[in-house]
Amino acid sequence: MNRALKIFCIRALLFIFILTAKSGLADGPPPPPPGGPNGGSGNQIPGGGAPLGDGIAFLVILAVGYGIRRWSVLEMGQVGD
Repeated sequence: MNRALKIFCIRALLFIFILTAKSGLADGPPPPPPGGPNGGSGNQIPGGGAPLGDGIAFLVILAVGYGIRRWSVLEMGQVGD
């Protein structure tokens, strides 16, 4: 029994060592520092110029469709979706 416990402990320690060694090797180098002046310069719009118009229109269309569907279900007296 003593020999089996010794083998188990050695294997467990070896397994823990391999796990910690692999996680340390998986780390990459630190990222390079950002270039250019901080905060930018000139007249920039908030949000960095992300195109929001199409996404907002899509969400409004989906909301209107959902509202019409819910209204029609309530008008017909159906229960549930």
